[in-house]
Amino acid sequence: MKFQKNIIKALSASCLLAVASSCNLTDFGDINKNPNSISVPVTSALLTNALFDFDTPSSTGSLRGALYCQYFAETQYTETSLYAIPQLAWDGIYAGSMYDLQNIINSNTDPATATYAGLNGSNNNQIALARILKAYRYLAMTDSWGDIPVSEALQGKVKPKYDTQQEVYTLLFKELKEAVGQFDGGAVPKGDIVHSGNLTRWKKFANTLRLVMALRISKVDPTNGKAQFLDALASSGGVIDANEDNTALSYPGGTYKNPWFTLYDGRKDYAVSDVFANILAGSQDLRAKVMGQNNSKGELVSFPYGLTRDDAVTYANGHADYSFILDQSLRQANSTSQILTAAHAYLARAEAAQLGWTTENAQNMYSKGIEMSWKQWGVFDQAKFTTFLSSANVTLADNALSKIQLQRYVAFFPNGHMGWAEWRRTGVPALVPSSKATNSSKKIPRRYVYGANEPTLNGENFNAAVGRLAGGDTQDAKVWWDK
Repeated sequence: MKFQKNIIKALSASCLLAVASSCNLTDFGDINKNPNSISVPVTSALLTNALFDFDTPSSTGSLRGALYCQYFAETQYTETSLYAIPQLAWDGIYAGSMYDLQNIINSNTDPATATYAGLNGSNNNQIALARILKAYRYLAMTDSWGDIPVSEALQGKVKPKYDTQQEVYTLLFKELKEAVGQFDGGAVPKGDIVHSGNLTRWKKFANTLRLVMALRISKVDPTNGKAQFLDALASSGGVIDANEDNTALSYPGGTYKNPWFTLYDGRKDYAVSDVFANILAGSQDLRAKVMGQNNSKGELVSFPYGLTRDDAVTYANGHADYSFILDQSLRQANSTSQILTAAHAYLARAEAAQLGWTTENAQNMYSKGIEMSWKQWGVFDQAKFTTFLSSANVTLADNALSKIQLQRYVAFFPNGHMGWAEWRRTGVPALVPSSKATNSSKKIPRRYVYGANEPTLNGENFNAAVGRLAGGDTQDAKVWWDK
């Protein structure tokens, strides 16, 4: 250490004495390059790494969102269910999988590295897939915070501007459409642990995501929403229309365990909420058998939502068989997690038809969507399904739009990002805030507040974004599409 300090002192003195000679401490040639490492990233490894946290419930908008939309209840530490104000930073998202995805794009775009990167699939195919995955990540982020850096993000800019959420949606629609058209007939991307290089399935994923996004802006910009929906529905590759084409991630176990397994590995902090369980029970929905872990009597034992810590601990002690999220068979270390499915696509088409956006039959799309969901969850029984469709809480004979929206909310379980976003957009189901809420408004949060470092690190752009929020940077301020 003393030797290093002396070196630094000597170099500093040399620079002070020889400014005119352009002494430059940053120019050491190859001295900082590790001869035992590669200077160009292996893009297949970057892709695999980005996909492994595709469905992490603790990631942006998922676990917290599932508590806000009352899919889950907290059983010990109940701060989130009581709406304690978080200041969640997005640094790890940009520096993590988003950085990996941008590196895939950069490596396949730069002529100096494109040939090497092309060993892991055609340049266009790798770029297109990375663009789709970035769009999926950005969607979760903008739906959680609102205005976020996108157009200037990941470009080496220290202080990127915050794009408005309307601008973000415009960019994401464009990215998804262009990415689908960018796929070529060359080698498929290596490292694809989701669809094993099946580009048709990735096209269906991108187009189905556009359906979801188009409906999300149905209140704030219905004209554009309808146009985007119809364009996605007619796009090359189509949308997901069979469970065989669902976008799902099968974990190998070992080092890479299913995140729902990890959530309960030595802990039991979350349960199926009574709110969600009552929705399932109200129509005798067979998905209740697997959306939560039933007890020895085959019963879904829900947990009251929004309790104080003391009350939650007391309840847990008296109801030791409360239902964990997902049946145990679905949260093994090597279980598969569903991301975007045929059920999501058909139910989106049902809502679009009900809104008059398409000429498809809303009832047919609705029935098919629920059927796909029951089959996805492995509970389909034709006789019970027919009875379910005709039950008072499910039939489209009345309040058709609300019932379609409720089934979309159910089908997205346990994806909290999607569930929370759909509830904010539609108000379905009619959730009631916890009576023990600790936030000042006592209301269910509508967005995240920005991270604590943003005012210091990117103050001008942060202030501009906050100035566009009605009421400022609070949980109660609504994002652009939340009307």
